[in-house]
Amino acid sequence: MQALREDVTELALGTWGLSGEAYGPVSPAEAEAVIDRALELGVTLFDTADCYGRGSMERMLGDRIRKHGSPAWIATRIGTERGEERAKKAFEPAQLRDAFERSRDRIGRDRIDICLLHNPNVMTIERGEAIGVLKELTDKGAIGAWGVSAGDQHVALAAVESGARVLSLAYNIFHTRDLHAVAGEIAMRGVSVLAHSVLSYGLLAAHWGPERTFDEGDHRRERWSPDALRRRVAQLKLVRDLVGGDVLTPRAAALRFVLSNSLVTSAVLGPRSTAQLEQLLREAGSGPPYLPESALSILPSRLLAAGISS
Repeated sequence: MQALREDVTELALGTWGLSGEAYGPVSPAEAEAVIDRALELGVTLFDTADCYGRGSMERMLGDRIRKHGSPAWIATRIGTERGEERAKKAFEPAQLRDAFERSRDRIGRDRIDICLLHNPNVMTIERGEAIGVLKELTDKGAIGAWGVSAGDQHVALAAVESGARVLSLAYNIFHTRDLHAVAGEIAMRGVSVLAHSVLSYGLLAAHWGPERTFDEGDHRRERWSPDALRRRVAQLKLVRDLVGGDVLTPRAAALRFVLSNSLVTSAVLGPRSTAQLEQLLREAGSGPPYLPESALSILPSRLLAAGISS
């Protein structure tokens, strides 16, 4: 049985972009409006971290959900401390206990629904101390389900083998290998999967030209070299080829690709405005089948032919 209840929506709202730390500034009023609109539209899972906005997103989520009177779940991450110059990992037991208590205070709940270690390495997981803290808090009822936000398949496998009930993992048309590598273990153990980066930070919306540039404060400025970005933009034809019928845009095709994977419990969206949120919810469709089976079956060979070993 999966760790998340059945009424958790297949689309979750992520809040990294709303914090203003990922793609540039977002006003608090706009961030609140996006959360409020997601609640109005029935979203029941919200994804955040204690370091997003140095805790401001946890506080905002707790406040908006409480005012709405929703039973929505909050998934948060701990183990990253945001300093003035750069972030650093903080997985020592005492650090995690302090971080958890601060998160619980900001969210305003005695029990945190989902608590994840924030991008640990394999050694941190195998050492067992960090996971031990989450297991203890879960046994005490302070955490509903514990897990790991994993940066690659090796961390994901170590997490699942250590008993993680929830796994947060990047998954999209151009990046499938990590989830595929641990698919058997996930299915066998009934692990819930939160898929993030479903649009590859906006790339898969297929709006960019080959010379696209990014402003200061936008993490994508450092993510791709100019040559790598030009190559990726050229490969977007594969996404455009999935458009047809009720799949009206490449963005819809990319989102529905993620939802087509039965291992994915919830796809984490990252809109920065209510208009973007409403657009994504419309384009996700009303339910399976999200994409034609014929298109899904030939996609892997087309990706390989295009030089994408995803």
